[in-house]
Amino acid sequence: MSERTEVKDIDRSLHDQKNKEKHRYQAAKGLTPAVIKEISKEKDEPEWMLDFRLKSLAIYKEKEVPTWGADISDLDMDNIITYVRPDADLQDNWDQVPKEIKDTFDALGIPEAEKESLAGVGAQYDSEVVYHNLKEEMVEQGVIYMDMESAVKKHEDLVKEHFMKLITPNDHKFSALHGAVWSGGSFVYIPAGVDVDIPLQSYFRQNAPGSGQFEHTLIILEEGANAHFIEGCSAPKYSVNNLHAGAVELFVNKKAKLRYSTIENWSRNMYNLNTKRALVEEDGVIEWVSGSFGSKVSMLYPMSILKGARARAEFTGVTFAAEGQYLDTGAQVIHAAPNTTSTVNSRSIAKDGGHAYYRGLLKATENAQGAKASVSCESLMLDNQSKSDTLPIMKLETDDIDIGHEAKVGRISEEAIFYLMSRGISEEEAKAMIVRGFVEPIASELPLEYAVELNNLINLELEGTIG
Repeated sequence: MSERTEVKDIDRSLHDQKNKEKHRYQAAKGLTPAVIKEISKEKDEPEWMLDFRLKSLAIYKEKEVPTWGADISDLDMDNIITYVRPDADLQDNWDQVPKEIKDTFDALGIPEAEKESLAGVGAQYDSEVVYHNLKEEMVEQGVIYMDMESAVKKHEDLVKEHFMKLITPNDHKFSALHGAVWSGGSFVYIPAGVDVDIPLQSYFRQNAPGSGQFEHTLIILEEGANAHFIEGCSAPKYSVNNLHAGAVELFVNKKAKLRYSTIENWSRNMYNLNTKRALVEEDGVIEWVSGSFGSKVSMLYPMSILKGARARAEFTGVTFAAEGQYLDTGAQVIHAAPNTTSTVNSRSIAKDGGHAYYRGLLKATENAQGAKASVSCESLMLDNQSKSDTLPIMKLETDDIDIGHEAKVGRISEEAIFYLMSRGISEEEAKAMIVRGFVEPIASELPLEYAVELNNLINLELEGTIG
């Protein structure tokens, strides 16, 4: 089955539908040991996880807020609710999910998509997963796909060995915050040699105003395994700030291959401060496909650590920043073994005063002899008010490496628009055609339904930009 046939098209207007807030439990605002203990108690966690949370909280209190990227001074953590348990239990049957939550996911196309073409689905609503299911044939092959809370209890040794080992609380202030208040997310384990040729998908929906979502995704592929994981995210718009500070840890073992596709379509009051990392062993492959839309601020730089010889990483991403948005995105690759290869292909678009910033890191250690790396980052500005910057950082500790780098920043071509208009195409459609052509290399890598959604998002973003 093609990797690009997964989920039905999603109309962006659906993302702003709000449900009346109904929750079973909501943590007090602010960050104190008492709040952390209460969250852990609600989850009935093992003692080691509570200890981890409390140590992470102590680190969070010591860390400074990053000042090198986007301005996040308006984010007041004392007014963010870090845990909201929805009024719903975890189900493996959509008909058992409360109606208004089910209706939200129905509108987003999740259940229908699962019936047609997904190997497994997880759906998170605010801080907890409300639905999770895996096809029986996957279970029979030893595949594990479940919510993280269940994995902590049912696969405690495996989780404990990997949990927050790639992303540690010491990395930065928001990884420490994540370690303290994480909730929800997905756990995936693919045994050696198993090929999950139908994608798995998790969808994260944030509904409560003034809250944070801190899901943790942990994926482990044993030797020779193959999988495609799709992540979707959205939230309705509120007049108060919301925060998303999830974490994604991917362990790709020898000769394994993982594709991780994401469309983040947050509302314009969201601070999206996500951290994603993959560790790739000998002859392993990680492929990132990333689309960043929505949010007030994004700071997101998926990292690939190529630890084993001949390991490979590919990153394909598109960012669209409109009025009031500062999207600071990019990719990081660490070549730490001989003959490793990486390709980064990034496109960013800015309009109506939006700021699209590409920030990338390419590092080759002294062990990376014979490594090859290619970085291409292109930015397109649709008007004179918008801003676009590229900051590709390279740290090379060996001379035996082949690097290609290309960066372009430019405005939309008036000549191209005039040419298309002379062929009977309207100015608005001419601009949309140019933008779609600009992101086509990215869209072609997305699963089919997300490629369609990407084009719909572009059309909606371009509305009203002429004249």
